[in-house]
Amino acid sequence: MLRRFFNTWFLPELAAGLGVTARYLFRKKFTVQYPEEKTPKSPRFRGLHALRRYTNGEERCIACKLCEAVCPALAITIELAEREDGSRRTTRYDIDLFKCIYCGFCEESCPVDSIVLSDIHEYHFETGASGTLSKADLLKIGDQHEVKIAADRAVDAPYR
Repeated sequence: MLRRFFNTWFLPELAAGLGVTARYLFRKKFTVQYPEEKTPKSPRFRGLHALRRYTNGEERCIACKLCEAVCPALAITIELAEREDGSRRTTRYDIDLFKCIYCGFCEESCPVDSIVLSDIHEYHFETGASGTLSKADLLKIGDQHEVKIAADRAVDAPYR
């Protein structure tokens, strides 16, 4: 009875909360000033998609459609065509970033290491239609960031 009276009138939970606030009030802050300061990222960070090329300039994608089949969000659309030599290449490779859940299944299923999730996390969309990356966009991202992508893949290689 006395405990209930004390808890009702003296609010010990409020005092405990104010104590936590007072403890942290004069400590050094650990806020990151984002555009100027960046926190370290893991080499396994899954950001914006990129299509890679071989060193001779030919795209790696062999149009096996494994990434399209394994995508749980159905965000990847692939159309293919056969070449004169009998090999297949993609004519359309679209990724809808509004549907994508960045799970990395497409990257893991690719037998030729063509589609990768880069460490790029600073991107935006001007319109709703720009949320879909086409084959040309994906190849452009891959060409621009190939050195960083290859370095991240090399660091991650022992764990694959």
